[in-house]
Amino acid sequence: MTTTQDVETARVAVVTGGSSGIGKATVRRLIKDGFRVAVIDLVTGDETDGVLPVAANVSNPSDVERAFAEILEAFGRVDVLVNNAGITGSDAATVCHETPVDEFDRVIAVNVRGPFLCARAVLPRMLAQGSGHIITIASVAGLVVFPRRSAYTTSKGAAVQFAKSLAVDYAASGIRSNAVCPGFVQTPMTQWRLDVPELRDQVEAKVPMGRVALPEEIADAVSVLASDRLTYLNGHAFVVDGGWTAI
Repeated sequence: MTTTQDVETARVAVVTGGSSGIGKATVRRLIKDGFRVAVIDLVTGDETDGVLPVAANVSNPSDVERAFAEILEAFGRVDVLVNNAGITGSDAATVCHETPVDEFDRVIAVNVRGPFLCARAVLPRMLAQGSGHIITIASVAGLVVFPRRSAYTTSKGAAVQFAKSLAVDYAASGIRSNAVCPGFVQTPMTQWRLDVPELRDQVEAKVPMGRVALPEEIADAVSVLASDRLTYLNGHAFVVDGGWTAI
């Protein structure tokens, strides 16, 4: 049974893109860990115990400012921000010279501008608290190139560097920043490929563990970072890929 004292002392996390896939699994895990959680997404579910749904577009500055104002009014603080919202882009987002400018901009807007806007909105409160942790869900595509996905690879490389930039600039203020870099994960975004046996085999053949990750396995990594463990870990790209990038 949750008491008033428990609610008052619980840490607060914000998860963007928290209505599906890795984000949804992360919300569930953080609630299990005792966090109160705000979910920012284009479309959010009904409010449940310990969860505040906030509809917003992370690439829109006014949306983000409104969302964090609502979250801070409700919870009073933010201890962990999980920048999870992301897109791969349409089929048109392929090699550089064939990618339409507006499609490139759309991928960058969500995957790079989104984390920037959300961090920018929450950092004043974290600075006032003297503590906080910003966790950005990047990708192994931020470390190695995904062929024919120029916009996505570029955006995830930028996300990794953004996480490191925050780590350097705010460490002295008690604020840490790390990136989580998943390999291939079974989510609604990737299910179309995994539903085709030949394509699934192609993906899993690249992974030494022989399978793709479940969203809950990435959420476990976020949970460890969001906890009071590994408190000296800062500016790190935490790779969770079943050994994919070790080859």
